[in-house]
Amino acid sequence: MNTNLVDVRGVTKDFDNGKITVNALRGLDLAIHEGDFLAIVGPSGSGKTTLLNLIGALDIPTSGDVHLFGHDLTAMSRKRRAGLRLTSLGFVFQAYNLIPVLTALENVKFVLELQGVDGGRHERAMSTLEDLSLGELANRRPNEMSGGQQQRVAVARAIVSRPRLVLADEPTANLDSENSEALLIMMRELRDEHGMTFVFSTHDPLVMAHATRVVTLLDGRVVSDEVKNAGEAAGGAN
Repeated sequence: MNTNLVDVRGVTKDFDNGKITVNALRGLDLAIHEGDFLAIVGPSGSGKTTLLNLIGALDIPTSGDVHLFGHDLTAMSRKRRAGLRLTSLGFVFQAYNLIPVLTALENVKFVLELQGVDGGRHERAMSTLEDLSLGELANRRPNEMSGGQQQRVAVARAIVSRPRLVLADEPTANLDSENSEALLIMMRELRDEHGMTFVFSTHDPLVMAHATRVVTLLDGRVVSDEVKNAGEAAGGAN
């Protein structure tokens, strides 16, 4: 767990709408280690989603450096960043970003098709949906599902390929406490069994309770970085 999957050093990110400039991140430093189950917390506007987008190679900083799996993202072409996202990252977005014309099963399977996975795609995608209690919804399209169901399909899509790193923006926002608890336990098991690393942006106390590390942002800077022992994190004694 001492290997840095992500190194963020001196990162700033500014957004200019032509009238004002918003300083979303201000000289932020953060290292994410292999096997982290990390919650990034802080008030709205503190820079949580912006940071996830930079770590996930969806954007590049205004200044500073972001290294992902040893690659300098700021020096990579857009095409190479896209390839890195496809092969090694899983994303859970607040807006789900499911493909509306595809069923739940097809949305999950599509990631494996893009990766060129040979054989077993249907079985693997179906198994992942069943792990999230979504098997009976496999043939429904997004507009035939509730927000919470779409959220869980988005999680299934993010984890089906067992990526090295999963970035989840408010993954429990549309789930009740029972489904949230089950989802977090499953993600902890994926971390333990497959060595996957999880980074969450969240306001949810339940996510914070399950996290083994909690990083707090305020005004675009890290103001606290708390590492818990196994007994402190929910489920750690199980």
